[in-house]
Amino acid sequence: KFGVFPFQSSCDKDVTLNILSVLTDLLSLGTGRRIHYVISKGGSETLLQALAAAARTDPPDHSILLPLLRLLARVGQRDRKFGLKVQKAEATDIILSLARRNLGHHLHLTHCLWVLRVCASNVTTGTTLGINGAMELLFKVITPYSKRHVRTVRAAIEALAALLKSKPNSRRAVNRGYLGGLLRLYQDWHHNGVSNNYIYIRRGLLLCLKHITNVQLGRETFLGSRGMEILFTSVQDCLSCKNLDPIVTTVIQILRKCYPKESLPVVTVRSSYFFPLPENAKAESPCEGSEGKWLKGEFTDYESDGEEEAEKDLDNEDVESKEEDYDLETDVNKLRSRPMLDRPEEELGQYEAMCPELSHNFQELESESEEDKSLEDRTENLCSTHFHFIPSATSVKHPNYRWRNQSVTEMGPDPEEKDFKVPLQSWTKKEKCRWDLIDEKRNIVEAVQDADPCEEEDPARSHMLTLRPLPKEAAWYKKMFYPECEASINPSPGGRLESSDTVRNLLEKHQGDTSFQSSCFYVARAKCVKSIPDYKDLGFPDFWGHQPPPYSKPMLERKYGVQRDKVLDDVRRLIQPSDVIGRTVFDLDEPSHSSPGAPGCLTFFSKFESGNLRKAIQVREFEYDLITNADINSNQHHQWFYFEVRDMKSAVPYRFNIINCEKFNSQFNYGMQPVMYSVKEALQGRPHWLRAGHDICYYKNHYHCSAAAGGGIRGKCYYTLTFSIKFPHKDDVCYLAYHYPYTYSTMMSHLDMLEQNRNPRKVYWRQQTLCQTLGGNPCPLLTITAMPDSKKREDLEQFYNRPYVFLMARVHPGESNASWVMKGTLEFLVSSDPIADLLRKCFIFKIVPMLNPDGVINGNHRCSLSGDDLNRQWLTPNSQLHPTIYHAKGLLYYLRSIGRAPLVFCDYHGHSQKKNVFLYGCSIKETLWQAGCVVDTAVITEDVGYRTLPKILDKVAPAFVMNSCSFLVEKSRESTARVVVWKEMGVLRSYTMESTYCGCSHGLYKVSKSFK
Repeated sequence: KFGVFPFQSSCDKDVTLNILSVLTDLLSLGTGRRIHYVISKGGSETLLQALAAAARTDPPDHSILLPLLRLLARVGQRDRKFGLKVQKAEATDIILSLARRNLGHHLHLTHCLWVLRVCASNVTTGTTLGINGAMELLFKVITPYSKRHVRTVRAAIEALAALLKSKPNSRRAVNRGYLGGLLRLYQDWHHNGVSNNYIYIRRGLLLCLKHITNVQLGRETFLGSRGMEILFTSVQDCLSCKNLDPIVTTVIQILRKCYPKESLPVVTVRSSYFFPLPENAKAESPCEGSEGKWLKGEFTDYESDGEEEAEKDLDNEDVESKEEDYDLETDVNKLRSRPMLDRPEEELGQYEAMCPELSHNFQELESESEEDKSLEDRTENLCSTHFHFIPSATSVKHPNYRWRNQSVTEMGPDPEEKDFKVPLQSWTKKEKCRWDLIDEKRNIVEAVQDADPCEEEDPARSHMLTLRPLPKEAAWYKKMFYPECEASINPSPGGRLESSDTVRNLLEKHQGDTSFQSSCFYVARAKCVKSIPDYKDLGFPDFWGHQPPPYSKPMLERKYGVQRDKVLDDVRRLIQPSDVIGRTVFDLDEPSHSSPGAPGCLTFFSKFESGNLRKAIQVREFEYDLITNADINSNQHHQWFYFEVRDMKSAVPYRFNIINCEKFNSQFNYGMQPVMYSVKEALQGRPHWLRAGHDICYYKNHYHCSAAAGGGIRGKCYYTLTFSIKFPHKDDVCYLAYHYPYTYSTMMSHLDMLEQNRNPRKVYWRQQTLCQTLGGNPCPLLTITAMPDSKKREDLEQFYNRPYVFLMARVHPGESNASWVMKGTLEFLVSSDPIADLLRKCFIFKIVPMLNPDGVINGNHRCSLSGDDLNRQWLTPNSQLHPTIYHAKGLLYYLRSIGRAPLVFCDYHGHSQKKNVFLYGCSIKETLWQAGCVVDTAVITEDVGYRTLPKILDKVAPAFVMNSCSFLVEKSRESTARVVVWKEMGVLRSYTMESTYCGCSHGLYKVSKSFK
């Protein structure tokens, strides 16, 4: 304050020099607070006025100009409006004039260039400088190549880089041929910088190229000038030296940006499968999620997973993306609970049948023998016909869409009938499935026939499932399956044995090895499944089951420089195309165009339940590009993958690139690995899904969605997940997946086993069908609680008055971790654990273990067959397009209407960008506070009980993290289950529970190491 104002009016040179000296000393020490203080007092304007005055003297007094220029450069770096102030003071011409006059005096020129660089940081000012000839001046300074006056050259290059941030300047530079000059200059500095003394100059030149290539003309000229080859070749010399990382990083950025954009090598980005929607449902114009907008050309950033946000800082997984204030709901009236119905009240009566526990008289406590009760319990939950409401959409006939074993009870009425209702108990014991639950060693064919309620009278129409060919290495195969009669083996020409023979031999040889599940149960359940591709094959891991690995595996420590190495490998394809094989070895769309089984290449397959792989292209001998299928009736949501691969060599690293991922970032960058299942390992007694792969990274690639492929959408970019795997055996059959698979048939067979193994005297278990899905598959609804102690009035009253807890999972098919959490929940609730027993005695659990069976069955990642994200349909679900949501909401409405709204509602999800387990809840006050609204606590009252359950979990669950929980209500989430149940049902404790795909970053389960 005392230095700036006298400086304005001082005419004495000594006084001016003293003031400049004092200011220099003050601003050279301490933090930036002093500079900001000077700026706030008009310091920038004062210094610019002094510069103008000093420049007018003839000749200029450099004893004043030099310290003045140093101060301007220092202050200008911290002053965000410095460029505008320079223009206002009309100082741009002064600075350029000083620079031109001092071209032969490098010390003075360097000071002028420092100020020029700061001025150019403002794009508008930079454009003005470019028009006035600043770039031409700078090119005179930096060319030709010379090691003399390096300090001046560096200042000129940095000033040029600042000028080129302006797109008009970049275009001007390209038109005047400066881009080629910059490339030649970079080569000179690179070739002569043997001792790495000129890193800043080389990086400055790269920054110039980076800014020029921000414009289309710059990228085209860069490619035409062989810029890709020049930078690719030069960067090879820098990879081994960490000191050159700034150069390598900038080169990689330029190469990735300038790599010519390509469309995905598919006919269309829409799914390979199509499901015809009911015509009358289309006319209802259901609530559209982000998927509908994407298909219509109104694409905005879509939700990525559960309720997660895309992380802005892709280099740091711990940086949370801040809640955008505009997305927070600030209308108090919309935040308040609003009990309301979205359907006629008389419709709620149908849901009374889904609450048999409220009217059960428990006669079996006295009269029913344990054997009869066990039989009834076991048979009630198999593929029966007790659907409460079957939408007519399930009866749609289409030439490309035929179900096997169709019947009226399975598929619904004639398509002309709108609704078809079947009484809950309209089936008799003669229609029940018969299970021999004791002798699991019986012939698999007999088991399937006994257990299959979907079997038709006409054997020609039976839904036959086959097992994929097993490893066919002759000696190993004979030893494993036919040790007594090796000579009798004569596999069919295609390598496939009859399913019944293969499975019978498998089960006879390994009677005790399928511990995770009963393979008999699984096959019987899988035969009932209806899929769009009409699956004929079983995935071996799902049929055989698996056991947990015998050890805990730490998260993968990321190898230094792995991502840049992968990107450079991709660039090498462009520069050295002769190395690329480019052979399609698997293609769902055009099987005749693929070359499966070609010598020296892997064989891929994905047409089994939950499988997802659309295309595989062999790039090099041990490298493959893979493309996943979009969700059915959609052209997006590429994340989930699950496929079979065979014919591999052992101990050879195969690289797989999944090239059409969509998320901005992934836990694959922070220690996550894909999972692998080896059939040979399983048949040798080690049936494990294991985390596998090395050199894993996730990055943006050069593919984009063209307008033709995307139905009018342009500019959508894709990301690559790349990983390398060494297979444990030669000619094995292995399965690779995004996460541990959990299929619909696995869930149904698991429910069979849970019911079989429970204690019927202690555990009340009822499995019903919530509804039939759009694809014709039953969506199970479970009721679990404790049996009353007796038929005494007080015991029955205690039973009937237990509060409800409503749980559901797997609304997003790709979130298989949600099903594993649900599996653990169910196993615990029916167990003999004292806490489980106490929970059963205190609550009635209503559970929908899989809310989107069709999506899970058909290998979708996020949507149902309608192409909608079901967790965005809760406001106004369509009874035909979204039947599971419609009826789950109807059941919740019914419970509320009889005064039994759930005490807790929780929707299980998976999260792909965060670690640990956490909850999202709903709070009016926390939402308003976060949005910066004034909250009148006298008017807005709120029960803080919504925090009770998260706090308890934080204390007792090692994987749970309270700090990751959020209780904000966003506008973009208003149609999710969590928010709708909170608002419309008045459930205070309404949650989304997110579980990581990766691992834990703290506590008991923390097994990670720091990343380099």
